[in-house]
Amino acid sequence: MVSQMPARVLILLVFLLAVAVATHAADSPGIVKGTDQFEFVYRVKLPEIKGEARVWIPLAKTDAFQTVTEEELNIPMKWEKVQDRDYGNDICVLRPHPEDSGKTIELRYRVTRKEKAAYPATSTEAAHYLHPEKLVPINETFRTLAQKAAAGKTDDLERAKALYDHVMGRMRYDKSGTGWGRGDAVYACDARTGNCSDFHAYFIALARSIGIPARFAIGATIPADKNEGTIEGYHCWAEFLADRRWVPVDISEAWKNPKLADYYFGHNPANRFELTKGRDLVVDPEPASGPINFLAYPLLEMNGEVIKPETTFTFRRIGA
Repeated sequence: MVSQMPARVLILLVFLLAVAVATHAADSPGIVKGTDQFEFVYRVKLPEIKGEARVWIPLAKTDAFQTVTEEELNIPMKWEKVQDRDYGNDICVLRPHPEDSGKTIELRYRVTRKEKAAYPATSTEAAHYLHPEKLVPINETFRTLAQKAAAGKTDDLERAKALYDHVMGRMRYDKSGTGWGRGDAVYACDARTGNCSDFHAYFIALARSIGIPARFAIGATIPADKNEGTIEGYHCWAEFLADRRWVPVDISEAWKNPKLADYYFGHNPANRFELTKGRDLVVDPEPASGPINFLAYPLLEMNGEVIKPETTFTFRRIGA
């Protein structure tokens, strides 16, 4: 067929295809589809240690969408690996002493990550993800908002899409002031601003309030437009259950890139790295501050007080 096609028609088709590809690329900032491969370095510098101190650091794991190889765990002090009770996250626990002041912990991973779309759920998962959490309650306010947003929708996929659109329309991505960044659904509902943790806490609270199981995950976005460099902080997303499948959503990124709103309802791009799942992580030894809200940056407690150590994420694409 191609050999019989007039040359000018073939040239026109090639031109139109090139325009379509270029347009699609221009409309998809920040997305790597298919697979991505990179080295990820998680680095923590300890402050001056005075008195009793403990540190909890996430350890990334392989799952159905990411293959993680530990290239090097440079932890220059005694440590142990534990798992949280409810989600099975691997966590490194350190007990630094004054002589460890200023030391650097470096976790170096080699990662192959696949783009994520809806995937099958196990039969035992749903009930756990209908329960409230400390900063993600289920109350009449969320139930009323969710019922109004999803009115007239007939199945959980449609209802969740209505909640997704509601959060996009109600929230504004804004990290000014105080209160944001804790994944506080009540704060997000009232202030209507926040970061990715607040967007997704609000969505999860709405979904659970009308019987749609939903859950939280956190890690980092690997920049799509660079092959190496520093990553500016963590990123988180959510998943909900519909038709016995977990459906990923990223509402804060959709808010930033409205042309990708349809993509982010049902997909996570390949340029992601997941560190932990879930909220209110129960671990042994337990922090003095109680269950861990979520774990991306390290949690350092010194003499019962939470201290923020200097933490950096860097990456390098493999084969770039």
